[in-house]
Amino acid sequence: MTYPFSAVVGMDDLRLALLLNAVSPAVGGVLVRGEKGTAKSTSVRALAAVLPPVTVVAGCRFGCDPASPDPGCLDGPHEPGAAARTRPAALVELPVGASEDRLVGSLDLERALTEGVKAFEPGLLAAAHRGVLYVDEVNLLHDHLVDLLLDAAALGTAYVEREGISVRHAARFLLVGTMNPEEGELRPQLLDRFGLTVEVAAPRDPAVRAEVVRRRFAADADPAGFAAGWAGEETALAGRIAAARDRLPGVVLSDAALRQVTAVCAAFDVDGLRADLVTARAAIAHAAWCGRDEVTEDDVRVAARLALPHRRRRNPFDAPGLDDETLDRALEDSRPDDDPPPPDGDGPDDGGPHDGGPDDGGPDDGGPDPGMGGDTGGSDAETQVKPPMPGGDEAAGEPTTAPRGEGGGRAEAAPAPDRAAVAPDAPFRTRRLEVPGIGAGAAGRRSRARSERGRVVGATRPAGPVTRLHLPATVLAAAPHQRARGRTGPGLRLVRDDLRQAALEGREGNLVLFVVDASGSMGSRARMAAVKGAVLSLLLDAYQRRDKVGLVTFRGTDADLALPPTWSVEAAAARLTDLPTGGRTPLAAGLLRAHEVLRIERVRDPRRRPLLVVVTDGRATGARGGDHLGQARRAAGLLAASEVAAVVVDCEAGPVRLGLAAALGVSLGAQTLRLDELGADALAGTVRAARSAA
Repeated sequence: MTYPFSAVVGMDDLRLALLLNAVSPAVGGVLVRGEKGTAKSTSVRALAAVLPPVTVVAGCRFGCDPASPDPGCLDGPHEPGAAARTRPAALVELPVGASEDRLVGSLDLERALTEGVKAFEPGLLAAAHRGVLYVDEVNLLHDHLVDLLLDAAALGTAYVEREGISVRHAARFLLVGTMNPEEGELRPQLLDRFGLTVEVAAPRDPAVRAEVVRRRFAADADPAGFAAGWAGEETALAGRIAAARDRLPGVVLSDAALRQVTAVCAAFDVDGLRADLVTARAAIAHAAWCGRDEVTEDDVRVAARLALPHRRRRNPFDAPGLDDETLDRALEDSRPDDDPPPPDGDGPDDGGPHDGGPDDGGPDDGGPDPGMGGDTGGSDAETQVKPPMPGGDEAAGEPTTAPRGEGGGRAEAAPAPDRAAVAPDAPFRTRRLEVPGIGAGAAGRRSRARSERGRVVGATRPAGPVTRLHLPATVLAAAPHQRARGRTGPGLRLVRDDLRQAALEGREGNLVLFVVDASGSMGSRARMAAVKGAVLSLLLDAYQRRDKVGLVTFRGTDADLALPPTWSVEAAAARLTDLPTGGRTPLAAGLLRAHEVLRIERVRDPRRRPLLVVVTDGRATGARGGDHLGQARRAAGLLAASEVAAVVVDCEAGPVRLGLAAALGVSLGAQTLRLDELGADALAGTVRAARSAA
């Protein structure tokens, strides 16, 4: 049973965004962001039931409209007056693990090359034509699939290109994606391609929560009766959508309203002009939905609240949001002098809860989270782009020079008290850290890997259907047999055994596990700010390279898994910002905890290769007695024996350096870099110096 759309409780912004796209698919789709268990999927799946039915050419796999069939339809050409049938609007779901062929369709290269037949099997884009295409957990979909999906949604056409053979078909659909931000964000470039975005959360009003539970129980107890009880409202809602679609072409966007649209977009400093187009289309759709023939200021306000929050992001750690005061001021400044302000209470919620209008308060529009990557509130010395290297450890919990004792510290010294969390320095562009060798993990941008996309590095005999033809290898395999096959004219005679599949090499995403020393030995506030800024920079790099990340910290007497491996780089950045420092340095405990985390992850995701990044000065201290430095080296040897690729970031500073982090790197079999060597600019300078010396 499909849960009735009219029975979805609350979340008025989500309902309105879906309805505006149902009225005008040109708005560009909806991205729904929210925590788990907030009925995101339920709302989307229920939408299909209230969409007007579609009339299609009978027998057409691509759902052509009999009134205006696609002239290039592969099942056509369709003659005027062709037999037609009416069916409900389709709701097609795209699984996260879908292949490119499953999305856009597959072309049988074997038949095309050996028989000259263009055999095409339509994909999900064809099935969703004139309906809804739903992508759950769109943030976990591979980037190249998201690109294909959004291109088709923007162009209304799907293209399949294989070795010089091209197929195209119409693909116009309402695109809806849902995601849980805790599992990772979409890249800003992909976010911008969604027309509208809404944030959803579970209601905090006990009465509303009770109503949700009550309706869920009623639906489970009697699915047919529950649906029948809402059938009247469903029919009325479907009729209102159809009426709004009919009214849409006649809605007027006056010059004054257009100036308000552009003024709002300029006030929020959005990139490009897509925001202006989407906001204008959404305002027109809202006017049609409300039964108006002309766009008003209220329509512009509603459209801006849905179309602009996700376009204000400046880095991956900024939360989407919209400031109501800025919106009101922009609308007021662009209002003609003789245009009176709208009356009190005349807002976007005119339709009531079942009409999909937003509530009075709207979404959480507190503006972007100052979070990470912005002004940290520190001095100029603490916010420079390059990681500063303070000259001493005057505020450290352990002596700087430490003439005696293991790990450079004195075992009998009292542990340093915990210090408040230090804000990180501004992030900078880092060099690319890679896992050696060639992997076979999920597509990404870090380490070399065999993949479905990338450069051709060889050819193999295909185990199944040929998806990437290696033409030179195929020709070489077929050439010796042409006379035996009776070839007398131009062109090769090919058989199945001649075909060769191209072997491609691209990049994969890795599991980047950070092990961060948060003990008192890490020194002054300025030094810890530099360390956090460096780790934040590496987190930003991991976000851009589509890595999974985890965070282990150690201080005091033990290590803590601050963040289990996740796609949410934002969560790792938040944990890092709030990380207090102080106490002793249980380095061995940190390394052993990392070994355990990687062991479990290897079972869960065996194809994803890990990269261990240890951020420390190499010191190891603990309670009185004990070979703490020896324990750390033995723990490092355990990681080295499991063949974990690692990098040690040496945080030691000051005039006297003990080289303990470098020694740890040797035990791990890892590359060791100083803080000031992490930047991409530092790497470029090293390369230039090496070339000059050569």
